[in-house]
This record gives sequence, C-alpha cells and structure tokens, in this order.
Amino acid sequence: MAEVYPIGEIVQADYKTGRYIGKIIDWNPQGTKAAVQVLAVLKHPMQGNLHHPMSPDVSYFHQRRALADQEIALMPIDTIQPYSGTVPDYESSLKDALRADMAALDKTIRFSQKCLAELEALQKEYFPDES
Repeated sequence: MAEVYPIGEIVQADYKTGRYIGKIIDWNPQGTKAAVQVLAVLKHPMQGNLHHPMSPDVSYFHQRRALADQEIALMPIDTIQPYSGTVPDYESSLKDALRADMAALDKTIRFSQKCLAELEALQKEYFPDES
C-alpha cells in the first residue's frame, strides 16, 4: 500500500503523463487517489496518442496541456512521493519542463536523421546494383 501523506504536505506526483509538485489538499474515501493542488511542473505531459506512442501516423494526435497553476487534480497515491527542496515558480517550472521535452525530441530527431543516413549508406554498400 502506498504511503499516505498528511493534508498540506508538499509532494511530487504523476497525473496522466505529466509530473508535478503540489500540495495534498484531500484524500478520496477509497484511499486510491489524493486531491493535489498544482504548484509547479516537473515533466510536461507527452503529446500524441498514448495507445500508439511515438507514432505520428494516428487518426488523432493529442495535444496535452500541463495542469494549470493552482489546479486541483486527483492523482493516484502510488505515484505520490515526498518533495524536498524549494518549490519553483509555476511559470518558470512550466517553461523548463516544456523546453526539456522539446530538447529531448530534438535529440531524437537528430539521432533518427543520423541513423537514416547511416542505413542509406549501408544500403548502397549492401546493394550497389540498386542505386
């Protein structure tokens, strides 16, 4: 069973594909989720179709926004962990999380382009008559 934190405790928790710093404001009666008030963003939610991750070829490509400053969301208690340290400003944390996600995607694009170039070179080497 996940640890239960007191109301008012500053925690980090996952909501869908994002990760946030927030304050516990209530527990649901079943004890499976906690109402957490968002104070900062640690990881921006993933874009796209969750059933087909990393695929651009889907019928609906979802745009997911981060939870808003002071928004309250029911977060699964098994994702809740204590948070120690200074809570960053919401806007700057959102900017940092968004930029980190964009940088990771840029690195993935550059890696894919490099792989494709190497595979094309190998294809020419393997099958010189098909050029």
